[in-house]
Amino acid sequence: MAVSGTGGRPADPGAPTREQPSLPPRPAAPPAGTPTGRTRRTPAAEPAPGGLRRLRGTFTVRTRILTWVVVLSALGLGGAGATAYLVETARIDRGTDEAISQEVEEFRGLQETGVDPQTGEAFTSLTRLLTVALQRNVPDQHERIVGFVGGAPVVFTPGRDELPLETEPAFIAAVNGVDGAAFRTVEVQGEEIRFAALEVRRGAEAGHYVVASFIDREHAEFIPAVRAYAVTAVVALALVAAAGWLVAGRLLSPLRALRRTAQRISDDDLSQRIAVRGADDVSELARTFNAMLDRLESAFTTQREFIDDAGHELRTPLTILRGQLELLDPDDPRDVAETRDLLVDEVDRMSRLVEELLLLAKAERPDFLRPERVDLGELVEDVVDKARALGPRTWLVDARPEAVVLADRQRLTQALVQLAQNAVKYSEEGATVAVGAAVDGPVARLWVRDTGRGLDQAEADRVFERFVRGGSSTRTEGSGLGLAIVSAIAAAHGGRASMRSGVGLGAVVELEIPVDRRVPVHLDDQGGRP
Repeated sequence: MAVSGTGGRPADPGAPTREQPSLPPRPAAPPAGTPTGRTRRTPAAEPAPGGLRRLRGTFTVRTRILTWVVVLSALGLGGAGATAYLVETARIDRGTDEAISQEVEEFRGLQETGVDPQTGEAFTSLTRLLTVALQRNVPDQHERIVGFVGGAPVVFTPGRDELPLETEPAFIAAVNGVDGAAFRTVEVQGEEIRFAALEVRRGAEAGHYVVASFIDREHAEFIPAVRAYAVTAVVALALVAAAGWLVAGRLLSPLRALRRTAQRISDDDLSQRIAVRGADDVSELARTFNAMLDRLESAFTTQREFIDDAGHELRTPLTILRGQLELLDPDDPRDVAETRDLLVDEVDRMSRLVEELLLLAKAERPDFLRPERVDLGELVEDVVDKARALGPRTWLVDARPEAVVLADRQRLTQALVQLAQNAVKYSEEGATVAVGAAVDGPVARLWVRDTGRGLDQAEADRVFERFVRGGSSTRTEGSGLGLAIVSAIAAAHGGRASMRSGVGLGAVVELEIPVDRRVPVHLDDQGGRP
């Protein structure tokens, strides 16, 4: 049976280099008196593209990611620290008020139900009441208790602090301004004092029982914890920055590989690919880029094959045309007629060759197929009916399945008719040529069988290559692209073409296409193309 095929040609890679110029100096201001208005910008005033690229390159994606990570982490750590500081400060203030309230309540209880330990009777002297109260209470570290009678301090706890509240005019004035019981805050010598004052009376005497706390000193005990947190936050931020730099570098490595690959790619070498690891978005981008390179390489390979094949195969008929025209005797009508017939025949052969080469080139395009629902049984019968006109052979239908597949009916018909034509070429008159189809699981098989001369199996394995013919092809005419077109049609359907043959045993050429292949096509309600 007629056969065809060819191969591609490798190309040498190339890699361009680039030098970045520096930014030009700032232009000088125009002299005084120069007319104003629209002026023409000189080339020296334009920033150098290379300098801008270098300036932008300073802030790489990795640097921007790391900057945002560090900034957001710093905001998070700072916010957490500030929140903790405010919460702890409020807790200290609440604890101070609760401690002061407890001291005041204890005094209130002594005032209402207590007795003088010396007399066993109720207190008659306000000074004695305040003295006994101070003897029974032990203030906290930053607390002071003071008793006032008539606006003057009469008793007070021995302070552990150098600031004598009992003699401070601002403190005494704040205490004397309390009627009943109240909390107050006053600043004394730059320190904030929080106190509770309870107004007390015994007979004609009136005074105040005061419990005061140094708020600033209470808060100062929390400062070491704040410093420890700040140091820990700085260390954590440094660790986050280091980890972010490493992680960002790893995540962006496919992008850097993509850039390097794009720089190495030239119109002569599209074989470069990116090594992809992982399953994140950046890795998917690299995989998409590799798939795009596959399509580009396939398109360029198809283009080069078309150009090489066309140049190779058209050279011979063009040489024949030129030779015949050079030898033509214009004065001999018979020679002119014979040369004309020969030239027309060569031109027709070149037209067929170009059409077949264009068909093979289009086989790589997405729109090569026009899928529709194809009844395999009807397809087989239609092919046999059309093939009967190819030659006086015994035409048979080997198998007619009741199955429908999604495929391009015209392309399958073209492939089967081409196989039938080859069977006629390589068989004698009266030989059997049979067409059949079957569905085996996920694969549909279509074949053309003949009882012709056949081929050696080693030779049959090469018949789908371009311009490769069988050993007996010298007796037939053709471009040598027939089976290459059949193979391209099968490949476009996601399948393959194969041949089983033997010398003197005929041949069986079979197409296998998947029946569950998802082809993007819009079908109408009746299952046909709209």
